[in-house]
Amino acid sequence: MVTAIVGANWGDEGKGKITDMLGEKSDIIVRFQGGSNAGHTIINDYGKFALHLLPSGVFYNHTTSVIGNGVALNIPYLFREVKEIEEKGVPAPKIKVSERAQILMPYHILFDQYEEERLGKASFGSTKSGIAPFYSDKYAKIGFQVSELFAEEETLREKIHRVAEQKNVILEHLYHKPALDEKELYNTLMEYKEMVAPYVCDVAAFLQNAIKEGKNILLEGQLGTLKDPDFGIYPMVTSSSTLASYGAIGAGIPPYEIKNIVCVVKAYSSAVGAGEFVSEIFGDEAEELRKRGGDAGEYGATTGRPRRMGWFDCVASKYGCRMQGATEVAFTVLDVLGYLDEIPVCVGYDIDGKVTKDFPTTVQLAKAKPVYEVLPGWKQDIRGIKNYEDLPENCKKYIEFVEKEIETPITMVSNGPGRNEIIRR
Repeated sequence: MVTAIVGANWGDEGKGKITDMLGEKSDIIVRFQGGSNAGHTIINDYGKFALHLLPSGVFYNHTTSVIGNGVALNIPYLFREVKEIEEKGVPAPKIKVSERAQILMPYHILFDQYEEERLGKASFGSTKSGIAPFYSDKYAKIGFQVSELFAEEETLREKIHRVAEQKNVILEHLYHKPALDEKELYNTLMEYKEMVAPYVCDVAAFLQNAIKEGKNILLEGQLGTLKDPDFGIYPMVTSSSTLASYGAIGAGIPPYEIKNIVCVVKAYSSAVGAGEFVSEIFGDEAEELRKRGGDAGEYGATTGRPRRMGWFDCVASKYGCRMQGATEVAFTVLDVLGYLDEIPVCVGYDIDGKVTKDFPTTVQLAKAKPVYEVLPGWKQDIRGIKNYEDLPENCKKYIEFVEKEIETPITMVSNGPGRNEIIRR
């Protein structure tokens, strides 16, 4: 059976923990989009980890970790990550890399940095991991696919020449930066070939055979609905689709094989990077929530940037679950809210004097003001509670209120960062 684990909002919902947890009963875990631009924080028996490219189920002996064709593959980064987890005592993971995955090149990272510099105040708040330049090149058909590392030398050198010719015009005239060296690019690609060669396979065939054999497969998404280039807060989005339906393409399986879609939803809101964020809060109120949030506070797993904070947004979350096609919701970091007397929840958007519960396009979103309903807090620590019935009354009311608003069943409630701190309903 194939299950997708995806985010409802801006990312940072706690998908890593849920993947790590569900990985116990999975055979294969697949990353199907994105790159090393966002991280998943995981706490388990081996310690605390921030994974960026490796799937979050890499900590089990019985799982195979797959990098799908939809991923922005930063090869040295992937192998550095493998080395880091092995140094902390994690058994060497079984890894497969799609021969159709595209390679994130060192110049993609440079172009990302140069463009953010050039834009100045109008920048996108990029993580500067090279993601937008990488996907631009992929769709402009001047990217390097893993399979091309194994082409004839002359063919590869010709392509490098074509790519460098175009990039160097931009480097010289737009960014006023040093040109790319073709020999250096060829040598880099040969180093990458050596690193990745043992892991390359036809991932689509591997996964389709695994489905026939009845294996359990997890598709792990990066970021969330609101960062999707089509359905998110465009243009402040990522450059690959964050939706579960893209999982079929990014992994190479038929869409009808995705039977279950676990949408991870956070008990309050947080976001990294620029863009519209209706229920955002500021000042001391935000700082207090940020400090208490997650296990190490709300700071980006990749960048260390303080996340922007806000109250739970029912409008964005309902839309997020709907666009993902969620069959169930994992509700995370609920334990963080235990300090509050009252908890505001955004239940609608006021746009030009009209209240809507439907998530609008970015142009309209810029005008939206939050409409809040205030719920009573439960004023106690809920970590360590295993049964739903044992939660404080007001805590259960909060969960049930959210469930009604987002119109998707909440089947899991996470009340701590550890793998086993979960309540199943």
